[in-house]
Formats: sequence, structure tokens, C-alpha cells
Amino acid sequence: MNSTPRSTSPATWAQPSRSKPTRKASTVAPAKISRPKKVVQALDTNPSSYDRTDPFFAFNTLIKLLGSLPSRIGGCQYKLTPDEHKLSLHLLTIVEPFVGLAPSRRTITRQPTEVLDAIIFHVDARRDLLALALSCRRMHDVVCPRHLAYRVVRCKVSALSVWNHLVVHRALARNVRQLEILDERSTEPEIVPPGILVSDTDLESTDDELGMHDKQERYLVSALTKMTALASFKWACNHSPISIDNVWPTLLKCQSLQGVEINDNLVFSTPVDTEERKARKQVVLPQMTTLSMRSTSHIYGSTKQPNLQRISGILNHCPNLKSLAIAYNPSRSTPNTTSPRPPADDLLLYGRWTQLTSLTLTHVRCSPTTGLASTSAFLSAHPNLEVLHLDITGPTLFPSGSNTPSLVLPPGSLPRLRELHANKEIATAVLACPCPCPSLSSTHPHPRPLETLKGPRLSGRHSDLDLDRAFLASLKARGRSVRRIELGGWQEMEDLRRLVECAPGLTWLDVGKKGGGNGNGAHPGGRRDMKGGSAAAVTNTLEWATLLAELPELVAFHGVRFFFEVSGAAALPGVVATSTHVHISMADRSRIRKNDEVAAVLAWKCGKLRRVDHWEEGAGKVVVLVRDSPERMNEKEKVRWEVRRVKV
Repeated sequence: MNSTPRSTSPATWAQPSRSKPTRKASTVAPAKISRPKKVVQALDTNPSSYDRTDPFFAFNTLIKLLGSLPSRIGGCQYKLTPDEHKLSLHLLTIVEPFVGLAPSRRTITRQPTEVLDAIIFHVDARRDLLALALSCRRMHDVVCPRHLAYRVVRCKVSALSVWNHLVVHRALARNVRQLEILDERSTEPEIVPPGILVSDTDLESTDDELGMHDKQERYLVSALTKMTALASFKWACNHSPISIDNVWPTLLKCQSLQGVEINDNLVFSTPVDTEERKARKQVVLPQMTTLSMRSTSHIYGSTKQPNLQRISGILNHCPNLKSLAIAYNPSRSTPNTTSPRPPADDLLLYGRWTQLTSLTLTHVRCSPTTGLASTSAFLSAHPNLEVLHLDITGPTLFPSGSNTPSLVLPPGSLPRLRELHANKEIATAVLACPCPCPSLSSTHPHPRPLETLKGPRLSGRHSDLDLDRAFLASLKARGRSVRRIELGGWQEMEDLRRLVECAPGLTWLDVGKKGGGNGNGAHPGGRRDMKGGSAAAVTNTLEWATLLAELPELVAFHGVRFFFEVSGAAALPGVVATSTHVHISMADRSRIRKNDEVAAVLAWKCGKLRRVDHWEEGAGKVVVLVRDSPERMNEKEKVRWEVRRVKV
């Protein structure tokens, strides 16, 4: 048989293919695109993988972990594995300090010392620093040695060890906020950081006296360059050849400076113009708001022809001043009446500070020709002034035989003035100036918020009678808001009666010294005490009480002594003339009875009077009338007097 054996090849095992009918291209269905299944990544259960400083990521991870529990199958639903349970507790410790109710275990005290030092650097007040230091031991270790002892530094310019310490430790020098340079003859206590070695070493010793002053100036300037956050600077080094001109260029580099006080006679002398001085005219201290420049009564550094040129140069760097004080005090060797005064024409003519709220100009003069115009222009250009203290001489403010002031202010000048300290001529000019109300017509007079008036003197002389009348008329017309008056002096009781009629709403009245003498408050024909000092108690108490009764709102009255002097034991509270438990003399018992009568008369006539003068001038004490029953204040037996101490 010629038969061929069957092939065992795999190809021969395949079944014959069945051909399927072909479809048209338009009817062929598109193939399905298989999308990969979303793979849920398992959470990393390693606690060290989560940063403790990132609570937001820990919170999101915790939400994701808890959100996956309902989707688990079978008995694993709503159950955490041991690793997941450990991770959830770790995440809670990260989130809890930010959203939990339990106290945080990661408090600020666990921060590095550098971080705490940077945070405390922004706390300026010494009181706040002390409270922060008392919070815990960690804060105490950072606040006290590095900040509390360096916020205020007060010492003399010769303290080279202090300046050298600040130069070497720059990180500590930047913590100084207030620096005070004392005079070499000053007895004020110094405030320096503890731990500074003060001894006669090579740093302090030198053979050349002039070289010693150069060294002091060099070390001081070098220390100032390290005080980058200095806010207040006080200069009272009047007995040293070191001038403020040598220190001021360094202060111009401190942009954080807010207040400067200079007490030096050299500031009123003529400066020397140099190229360096001209080059720094464009430097500005943007945060400087308070500037005070005063001379001292010492002879050293004083000049026969004082001027304001050096002060004007300093003012050029301070465009944002809010408080300016310039006070020239003549030296002890020159009488106050004949001492020269620095001219202030240029300052009043060119000085303009839009934010100025307080101005003090004392013992300066103006030229007779341009003084009135410059003063009027200056006051009208500063509408934000609230406190004004002017002591200017030179021009004649009142022509002879006329009650119209030569100084005339434009209408609307000084609309925010609250306190005025000036003579009666300037006070009359300010009160006579109408202040229009913006809501009404421009001619409608609107009272200023003037509450305090200091300095006017009621002379009572015939030559000044017109001046007194003009002042009182202006006070009566536009002084309705005045509540406190401190006179420079008075002459007759009739002057005070006219004053009371013009200002019946006073709550504080100080009549000053009678006649401009050393006596304070003696009545006409008053007597002196046996020591020849201040005047003794007045004897016409009823007359004074009747006068003060015209002021129903009066609370404090000064300038007249009503009470007789008694010993310290007799002046204690609760001591009366019939006291037996306190040993007092018969003279004190008699004076206590008289003082009780005076207190009863004053309380009877003046319903709200509470404070009057003590029998010792300048003792820092006052006599207070205490009423046991305020609703029955007119009864004499309900009033007692007590001696209390006040701040001078």
C-alpha cells in the first residue's frame, strides 16, 4: 500500500478555519480601549516619615486613613492594623497642638535660643520684658542677660569699659533701645549691664588729657554704630570738649531713631561749615518725631551771642517732627533780664512741619520789623498744634494807648489748640483770632478746644490796664472751654474778681505769686513768717472763700496758703485737737483748731473744692479736703483736712 503516514506536526492538528462574512468598513465597531485600574497606594506607616513641623500634611493623612476604613472587606472593616494605630497616634501628636484642647507639648520654650532671642528682640518695653522673664526659667535665661539689662544704658562718656563691651559684643549692642549720656559732674545713678569689669586698666588710663577725650569720643562713636535698633538718645554731656557735632553724624545712620534730647550749651553756638556737613544735608531720619534741645545754667560752653544755626542744621534732617522743644536758659553769671536771646526769625520764617502737635520756644527773640509777620505765618501754617509754649520778646505786641494787638493771626489759625503757655499779649492774640466752624459759615465763631492757659500775669498797673482789659475781654468772649488757668502773678484782689467773672467754669486755678515777689499768695498787706521765707497763712480766709464761691466747678486752687503749719505727728489723718493718744504740743492743738475752721469755711463756700496748697512750698505735698458725706457737703462738721504727697 502506498499510503502516506499521517503527519504528527502541530500544524496538521489545527481545524480548518471557518471564514466569517466580512462587514463593510462603515459598519465595523471600534475596538474598546482598556483603561488601567486605579491602584490605591498604601499609606506609609513609618512615623519617622512625617515631619512634625507640617501639621497640614499630618491632618490630611489622618483623614485619608480614617476614610479608608468603611471600604474594607469583611472583618477588617472599621479596624486599624497595629502599624496604622501607631501611625494615627503619631499624627495626632502633630495635629493636637494646633487644634486640640489639651495643652501643647511643643511650646515656645522648646525653640532654639536663637529663635527666642529673635522673638524677644521685638519687645521694647522693660515692663513687658520683665513679665516675660517671670513666665518660666527658660525665658528668664534669655531675657535677663541679653535684653533686660541692655534696653536702657545710662552712663558717662568716660565709661570706656561700657563702650568697649558694646563694640565687642555686637549682638548685645543691637538690643539697646535707650541711651543716656550723663554729665561728668552728674550724681544720677548709672544703668549699665552687669558683669562689665570697671577698673583702671590700659583701656582707661592715658597720660594726655586731650588724648583721653579723643579716645572717649572714638569709643562712643564706635559703640553707636553697633546700636542699630536705637530708638531714644539723650545727651547731657555739657562739661566735656566732646561736641554733639561729632556724635550727630553717627546718629544720622540710625534710621530707627525716634526721639533725641540734647542738653548742652554748645548747641546754641555758631557751627563750622565743612564739606562733610554740607554733604549730609540730604540725610533724613524718617521716624524721628520728638526733638528737644535745651541749654544748661553752667558757664562752660556758653556763648555771648547765642544763635539757632546749629539747631536749624539738625532740624533739616527731621521732616516728620511731632514734638519740638527749644529752650535757651542763660548761664548763672548772666542775669535773666539782661542775658542775650538767640534770634528765631529764620526758624519761624522757614521752619514747617506738617505733623507738629507740640511746640516749645522759650527765651528767644524776634526782630521788630519781621518778627510779627514771621510769627503769624508760622502759627497759621501749623494747624495741628495742640500744645504751644511761646516765650518771645522783641516786637511790640501792643501799641501804646491801644487795646488792639499788633500780632494778628489769620482766621482759623490753631483750630486744635488745647494748651497755651504764653504771656497775656500772645494769649490775647490767640483768643482774639476767630476760629470758623466748617459746618457753618466762615464768619461764624467756633470755640477752640482750649482747656489750659498758663503764663498770663495780671499786673494791675495803670500803664498795663489796657492790656489786662484786652486779655480778659478775649477770655470772656472766646474762652468758654478753658478749665484750667495758671497765672504768672497778680497784684490786687480786684484783678482776680474780674478773672473769675470772665471764666466761671474753671476747675483748676493757680494765681501764682503776688506782685512777682518771693511771697506766694499773701493777701494785700500779708505778713512774712519768722524765717523770712515764704508767706505765712492768710488771715482773710472768708474773703478768699467768697471769691472762690463764684467758681462752682472749682476742684483745685493754688497760690494761697490757708492752713497753718503743724508738726508731722499733728498732721496725721484722724488727729484732732482733742486727741489724747498722740503727743502734740499746745501750739499744734491751737493750729489744728484753726485749720479745722478754715477747712469748714472753704467746704461751706466751695462745694467741690478738694485740693489747696500745703504750708511748705516745694515740699511735694498738698492739703486735701475730705468729705465723709458727699451728698451733705455743705455741712461744716462733715469735712476734715489731710496732708498728702503728690508728684512735683
